Amino acid sequence: MDSLVLDIGGTVGALVIHAGPALAEREIEISPADRDSPREHNVVHARRDHDRTAYTAVFPSVEAGDYTVWAPEGARHAVVTIHGGEVTEHHL
Repeated sequence: MDSLVLDIGGTVGALVIHAGPALAEREIEISPADRDSPREHNVVHARRDHDRTAYTAVFPSVEAGDYTVWAPEGARHAVVTIHGGEVTEHHL
């Protein structure tokens, strides 16, 4: 898989959102679930590993807590919980 650097530990985790090829190069947004805060975004990239390609948006450093994942159309998709020192994975 392509190299990624995650900045996790203490109260900071990471979020990997798995998407399909139809979302390649599209933005995915997240925001804290408990307040009306600005959204963070990242782009879905094709990441290759030997004989397969995964399409993911990676948020490498996210403070622990609950976050809304926003679908590319702008609708709420899900709420995910980020834990410090861990990588949370979600399938869009």
